[in-house]
Amino acid sequence: MSWFEALVLGLVQGLTEYLPVSSSGHLAIGAALFGINGEDNLAFTLVVHVATVLSTLVILWREIGWILRDLFQFKMNPGTKYTINILISMIPIGIVGFFFKDYVEEIFGSGLLLVGCMLLVTAALLTFSYYAHPRVKDQISRKDAFIIGVAQACAVLPGLSRSGTTIATGLLLGNNKAKLAQFSFLMVIPPILGEALLDVLKLTKGEAIGGSIPAISLVVGFLAAFISGCFACKWMINIVKRGKLVYFAIYCAIVGLATIICTLL
Repeated sequence: MSWFEALVLGLVQGLTEYLPVSSSGHLAIGAALFGINGEDNLAFTLVVHVATVLSTLVILWREIGWILRDLFQFKMNPGTKYTINILISMIPIGIVGFFFKDYVEEIFGSGLLLVGCMLLVTAALLTFSYYAHPRVKDQISRKDAFIIGVAQACAVLPGLSRSGTTIATGLLLGNNKAKLAQFSFLMVIPPILGEALLDVLKLTKGEAIGGSIPAISLVVGFLAAFISGCFACKWMINIVKRGKLVYFAIYCAIVGLATIICTLL
């Protein structure tokens, strides 16, 4: 992987991690276009995902600080309740990660046809959430947190947008748009860091997680994903507040159809 390819893919990851268009799907398409093999792609994906987590910490540092302050008071308060909701939302993705990890990795190697189909599913979810008008609730309940967590677990499929799926699910449940966007971005931090820790443990045991990517390419990809992630995270929160997700549905439908057609030709 050259530094230029790393730059492009890093920008793609940083932008699409928060925009509801599937970062995994776009990375798979980009890797196929550049001819990057699976091992190199796995190593690079790990690096850019950690970069986008850090961008979340930068943009939402006030919210994270509030949660930590409340949490370390060791009593039931708004921050503690928020933390409980995040932990509840992690249960489904934790089950998938522990019991179905090998199966998920096989799915990621199943080709671009699945990516195209899942982009169409993402488009359908965004469209449905745009036109549905449930009664709006002020707080995300524990039940809603679990359902949103189930949506996140389903979004391990390449092409099914994690942010799009979780935000669309939350909107259909009637949750506040601004609070939902923040919750969607914060709830992904523990699973990504957990996955990164597992890969680091593989390295300490001498198990390669991939490839022969030059260090400069990893650095360029990391910086590109971090900077573009900061921009996209802040932008996406404003987009969700205005309820303009339907435009991303159109984009996902176009890219999904194009991917399916190119795969079948």
